[in-house]
Amino acid sequence: MILYGSSMSPFVRKVLAFAAEQDTELELKPMGIGSTDPDFLRASPLRKMPALIDGDYTLADSSAIVHYLDALKPEAKLIPTEPRARGRAIWFDEWGDTILCALAGKMFFNRIVAPRFLGRDGDLGAADTAEHEELPAVLDYLDTAIPASGFLVEDRLTLADLAVASPFANLGHLGLDLSRWPRAKAYAEAILARPSFAGLVAREQAFFARVAAPTAAA
Repeated sequence: MILYGSSMSPFVRKVLAFAAEQDTELELKPMGIGSTDPDFLRASPLRKMPALIDGDYTLADSSAIVHYLDALKPEAKLIPTEPRARGRAIWFDEWGDTILCALAGKMFFNRIVAPRFLGRDGDLGAADTAEHEELPAVLDYLDTAIPASGFLVEDRLTLADLAVASPFANLGHLGLDLSRWPRAKAYAEAILARPSFAGLVAREQAFFARVAAPTAAA
């Protein structure tokens, strides 16, 4: 199976971590914004990453891909089968993708991607609004939602944790101070320290150290 995208994307990172946790081998084919690679475009009609090719089968969208991987290897049990736990896991997957990733994306794109990789000014006003006016309430919620076990659902690692922790890597690349949210900070650090994430994040950090050290948070 080939996955198109960049692990700098929290959506791609989520899929890679999910596959690693269930011991499924994916070949990552690096893909940047605006790619015209014909195989990528065939797999992702909206031109968004990640996209998957598995033989003659193509699929786009990180949540669709992880559900496909889960169906191929249900014994990994990364998506709960008990109805209420399954509902919570899917809720946190959606929350991570549409709420936390969206805010991290506003900051990451405008402060790093646009000026350093696309050669244009980012919307720093939008990034500042995301950090100072929108992100605090989101992290306030997460700080109170994490059980004592350190896992969001069923007191074990599930898709919920992979989806919610992934955008924290981007917040880390931005150099944000998250000490106001100690439970959320410790939770994310613990999940990102797992082997499924740690190598990806370390390579991203090394890349920034070489060519694109992130601008400190405003």
